Amino acid sequence: MRNTIRLTAAALSALLFAPLWLGAQSTEPEEVKAYRGSVYVEQQSTYTPSFRIDGKNTRVRNVILLIGDGMGQGAVNAGMYANGGSLTLTNLRTIGYVRTQSADNFTTDSAASGTAYATGVKTNNGYLGKDPAKRNITNIPEYLAPLGYACGVLSTDDLNGATPAAFFAHQAARGDKEEIWADLPASSLTFASAGTQATFESMPLSTQEAIQRRFKVVYNPADPAVATSERLVYLPKSVNLDRGDYLPATTELAIDYLSRRGRKGFFLMVEGARIDKCEHANDFEGTVKEMLDFDKAIEAAIRFAEKDGHTLVIISADHETGATILSRANPEDGFAAGVFASKGHTPMMVPLFAYGPRSGEFGCIQENSDVANKILQIFGVKK
Repeated sequence: MRNTIRLTAAALSALLFAPLWLGAQSTEPEEVKAYRGSVYVEQQSTYTPSFRIDGKNTRVRNVILLIGDGMGQGAVNAGMYANGGSLTLTNLRTIGYVRTQSADNFTTDSAASGTAYATGVKTNNGYLGKDPAKRNITNIPEYLAPLGYACGVLSTDDLNGATPAAFFAHQAARGDKEEIWADLPASSLTFASAGTQATFESMPLSTQEAIQRRFKVVYNPADPAVATSERLVYLPKSVNLDRGDYLPATTELAIDYLSRRGRKGFFLMVEGARIDKCEHANDFEGTVKEMLDFDKAIEAAIRFAEKDGHTLVIISADHETGATILSRANPEDGFAAGVFASKGHTPMMVPLFAYGPRSGEFGCIQENSDVANKILQIFGVKK
């Protein structure tokens, strides 16, 4: 029997918003300002797999972990109903929830949660690839690369953004931009893509040269070096709203690149970083559009998994942002309206969706660190 969670609307509401309610009971009364927004979007097609491989106890060669930064239940609902009532994400059958608290704070930041997803160890807010005592923690690529797996990261943030950096860097301050980029040459990554050419060229020349000695650096996905390189960094001109189809298109590129270079398989982390950025700005229109863009990347991963038969796809979030709530929608015409009760992160659990062999192991309530440890166990890694 598929291990899925089915919750009534009332129970789900209580589950998701209990942390905020409990916090209000235990402190002085606090004024909460609500920020409203609405959007009409051009609806896009979604993909529903056959489920023939879903949940099977068969060999997993590849894992694709997609992290929607800030993507809580409100953002999922807003994107789904604006898009006619469905997303590729919500067409999946296996769903769980993830608790996101860091080692030193009930409300995590992206560095601590990204590190938990990358290493299976909880750490303090602001830390990347280090435990609370500031000791380096082995990340998934560092475990897998020596075993013959190709590993990659992809994000609509800069490469030094907390989530992608958690999968290759070891720094006690997420704001140490130059130090994070300087960790890349010694990393276990085969592929990396994020923003941007300008960011890379702003790094010290010694860092640029060290990266170029280990990776072929390209600024165009059509560069012939993409096909011939052994390790690749692709840096687009922009990861902002003018980026076009960068995220779904580069997800396809990364999957193809890693598939050809992993002797035993591959691991890929894909981040939709700008859901969070729009929620911080209480930009409801941007939140919905970023959800739809992220869903196209999810579709690329699910289509590959369906064809391949030995790929597990996991989709979740590092934390919820904005206390985002869907208030109204008309699925027929692409309209949705919502409310933000915060401009920051919240401690609410985030949804997790999974598809492919062994997906049922994620249909439960779990810690973000549990997700990483399950991935390592599925690959046969003993920590």
